[in-house]
Amino acid sequence: MLSVPHLDREFDYLVTPEQSEDARPGTRVRVRFHGRLVDAFVLERRADTDHVGRLGRLERVVSAEPVLTDEVRRLVEAVAARYAGTRPDVLRLAVPPRHARVEREVTASPALPVIAPVDPSGWRQYGAGAAWLAALGEGRAARAVWQVAPGDSWTERFVDAAAQTIRAGRTALAIVPDQRDVDALWRAVTARIDEEAVVALSAGLGPAMRYRRWLAVLRGGARMVIGTRSAVFAPLADLGLVMVWDDGDDSLAEPRAPYPHAREVAMLRAHLAGCAALIGGYARTAEAHALVRSGWAHDVVAPRAVLRGAAPRVMALDDTGYAEQRDAAARSARLPTIAMQSARSALAAGAPVLVQVPRRGYVPSLACGRCRTIARCRHCTGPLSLPERGRSAVCRWCGRADPALRCARCGSDAVRAVVIGARRTAEELGRAFSGVPVVTSAGDTIVDRIQDGPALVIATPGAEPDAPQGYGAALLLDSWALLGRQDLRAAEDTLRRWMAAAALVRNRESGGLVTVVAESSIPTVQALIRWDPVGHAEAELDTRTEVGLPPAVHIAALDGDSESVTTLLEQARLPAGADVLGPVPLPPGVRRPAGVPEQLDVIRMLVRVTREHGLALAAALRHSIGVLSARGTHHPVRVQIDPLHIG
Repeated sequence: MLSVPHLDREFDYLVTPEQSEDARPGTRVRVRFHGRLVDAFVLERRADTDHVGRLGRLERVVSAEPVLTDEVRRLVEAVAARYAGTRPDVLRLAVPPRHARVEREVTASPALPVIAPVDPSGWRQYGAGAAWLAALGEGRAARAVWQVAPGDSWTERFVDAAAQTIRAGRTALAIVPDQRDVDALWRAVTARIDEEAVVALSAGLGPAMRYRRWLAVLRGGARMVIGTRSAVFAPLADLGLVMVWDDGDDSLAEPRAPYPHAREVAMLRAHLAGCAALIGGYARTAEAHALVRSGWAHDVVAPRAVLRGAAPRVMALDDTGYAEQRDAAARSARLPTIAMQSARSALAAGAPVLVQVPRRGYVPSLACGRCRTIARCRHCTGPLSLPERGRSAVCRWCGRADPALRCARCGSDAVRAVVIGARRTAEELGRAFSGVPVVTSAGDTIVDRIQDGPALVIATPGAEPDAPQGYGAALLLDSWALLGRQDLRAAEDTLRRWMAAAALVRNRESGGLVTVVAESSIPTVQALIRWDPVGHAEAELDTRTEVGLPPAVHIAALDGDSESVTTLLEQARLPAGADVLGPVPLPPGVRRPAGVPEQLDVIRMLVRVTREHGLALAAALRHSIGVLSARGTHHPVRVQIDPLHIG
C-alpha cells in the first residue's frame, strides 16, 4: 500500500502459475514498485489488462488468507470518498497487521448458537420499539434512533436486538466508545448467547490476540462482534444489524487520517449492506436526529408518561432569584447550600451520592456578561475571542473583527471570560462530609461499581460507577466548564454527560434527586429538567441549519502552512456556492499537521457547502491533494471533513 495520495489507484501485475492458487482476491502480497518492495492486496484477477508496456510480477504471496472481503473493500472505498482520504489510510484502520503464527492456527467454526425467543416486553415501553424488534426477526432493514429511558438497561436492549437478528440467521455488530462499555455489553451478551459465537475487539488487546479474534470473525466463527471504533470494519458475513451506543462520545472519532467517525462509517455500512441499524443513547446528537428528520431512521422513544415515571427529579440552582435569596453565596459558590443539603439527605437515607466534575483542559471562551450566551461571529457563527486587552473581538474561524460586540440573545454589550477547567473536589467535599467514604473515579483510576450504603462518589463524565440500587442524589457541578466551551457541540455534549449521570439516580418516586448548578432558563438545563433529549436535538438541528453548521452542511477544515493551503484550494474545483472562510491561526490545542516545518506558521481555512455537495467537496479536495502530492513542491495539508471540534 502506497501512502502518497497521487498513487491511490490500482496497478496490474502478473501472477505466476505457482502463485495462482494462493493469489486470490483479498489476499496480501508483496510487489516491487519503483525498485522497492511494498505491501499490497489483490483486488481482482483478470485475464487481460489495459496497461501498455511490460507488466511486473508479484514478488510473493504473503498469505493465502483472503483478509479483504468484498463488503469491507466497498466500505473502505466509500469511507475514503466521504472523508477525502486515501484507501491505504482507511485499509490500515480496517485490516489489522498480520500475525503469521496466529494465522497458521487451525480454528474450528462453532455450531450456530441456540437462542431462546426474545421477550419484546423491554422494547414495548418505547412505542415503535416492539415493531422495530419484530422487523429484525423478519430480516428487514429497519433503522432506528433510540433514546434509553432512565432505569432501563441499554445492554439488555442491545442483546434483545442482537439475539433477534441472530435468530433470523444473520450477524450483528455493536460499536461502543470504550473498553468499559465493551466489558458491560460482553457480560450481558454472553449471559444469553453462547460465548463462542461472540467476539470482542478493542485497542487494548495485544497484536496476537486481536488478530486471532479478528480472524475468527473473518472465518465465520462469530455471530456477533462487540468493539470500539475500528471494529466497525469487522469482516462479518451476512450482516443483519449494526448498533452504535452513545454516538456523541469523542472516542468514536478516529484520530488518524482520514479521521472518520464510527457512527458515519456504521451508517454507511448499513446502507451498503442493506441491513438494519440502531443508534442508541440517553441523549441525542444533531447528526442522529438528522437521520430521523430525513426519514432514513425511525424515532424510537418512550412516551412522556413513561419518562416522567422513570426519571429522577431534577432541580436547577439559579445564580439569581430564589436561589440567591435562600443562599447569599449562591451567585459565586461552586456548591451552594441547597446542593449540600440534598447530598446530606441522601447520605442520611443510606444511599450513595454522585458528584460529577468536568474533565480538565477545556479552553476558555467569550460569553455575554448578562446571560452568558457564547459570543459568536455574525458572519460565519464561529466563536469569538479577545486576542489582546483593549482590542476588538476576533472570530477564530474567519478572522473577522467585531468592534461592536452585542449579545444576539439579550442585546447586552457586556462580555466576560468564561473561566473553566475541572478542579479536584474530593478533598473539599471530604472535609464537608466528614465520616462518609469518598470514592474518586477519573482518568486511570476508574471504578466500575460501588457497594450499597452511603458514600460520596466524585467522578468525571463517563467514569461514573454503577450503584446496585441507584444513587440517591447526583450533583452536577461547574456547568459552565461544559456549556462555556468554544465548541458548536458544547450544549449537546453537556446534555449527554448530564443525562448519563442522571440516569444512574433513582426515580422520582424513590426520592432520587439531581441537582445541577446552572441557570434554569438555559435550554440545555430545561431539556434535562423535562428529560427531553429529542426536543433538545430538534432545536439544536434547527439552530445549526439556520446558521450553516454541520450536520445541516458539510465543512472541510484545512490545516497547513499558508502557501500550501492556498495552492490546494486554488487547484480544487470546489462545488458551486462553496463558502471559503479564513485564514485564521490554528486553534489552540490542535496539534500541528505532520510534515510542516516548525519555522512555518500553521493556518486553518474552512470550506462550507450544502449537504448535497458534500461528496463533490470531498472529491475536489481529494483530487487537489493528489495533484500537490505528485508535484512534491508543497508541504502536506491536513484535511478533515466535518471535524468534531472546528474551533
